[in-house]
Amino acid sequence: MTQSRAEGAEADRRTAEEAAWADLVATARRTVAEGLVVGTSGNVSVRVGDTVLVTPSGVPYDRLTPDDVTGVGLDGRQVRGTLVPTSELPMHLAVYRADPGARAVVHTHAVHATAVSLLVDELPPVHYMTAALGGPVRVAPYAAYGTDELARAMLDALTDRTGCLLRNHGTVTYGSSLDQAYDRTAQLEWMCRLWLTAASVPGRAPSLLTAAQLAEVTERLRGYGQRS
Repeated sequence: MTQSRAEGAEADRRTAEEAAWADLVATARRTVAEGLVVGTSGNVSVRVGDTVLVTPSGVPYDRLTPDDVTGVGLDGRQVRGTLVPTSELPMHLAVYRADPGARAVVHTHAVHATAVSLLVDELPPVHYMTAALGGPVRVAPYAAYGTDELARAMLDALTDRTGCLLRNHGTVTYGSSLDQAYDRTAQLEWMCRLWLTAASVPGRAPSLLTAAQLAEVTERLRGYGQRS
């Protein structure tokens, strides 16, 4: 019997979700391997169509298998798997609802970034990669994890940005792919470490980039990378 068009579309969707899940698990494991999270702290999601695949709550990433795929709709209703999604699901869904171009979100408890969130309301522009995140990275006010209040505070901090810090908590970055979202997380942690290192030198203050200098970099970044 010839496969119907609907059956073919469903099979293609499942295949895409399985591939995305494998990439999500690999990214989640990378956050642990590179010291951005400890244990099951932090979480990762990727959007495939109208389904958001997300790391489950309280499950070590090295134990996740293809059968553990966990997905929800944009309304938060679970549509894939039986494991409970991460408690930070409201943050992830808030990003996807706010920016249709968002395809992946990475949330970590990176040490240096979290330390910066305790000290300032905005990460000073110590490096030109600040421009890659849309400008100086803001710190969202503290709110309990997993709450709509935290999701709202995060969205405010993400206005015209692709990354922010969460006070006394960690980081959130997003992008058009898992690789991009992860790279932005890694760059943010590195910049936080850079600022903390420079600011710790007695009697000296770090040199900061001006708005004009960041604007110049923003323009240059538009043509950065390989072109087809």
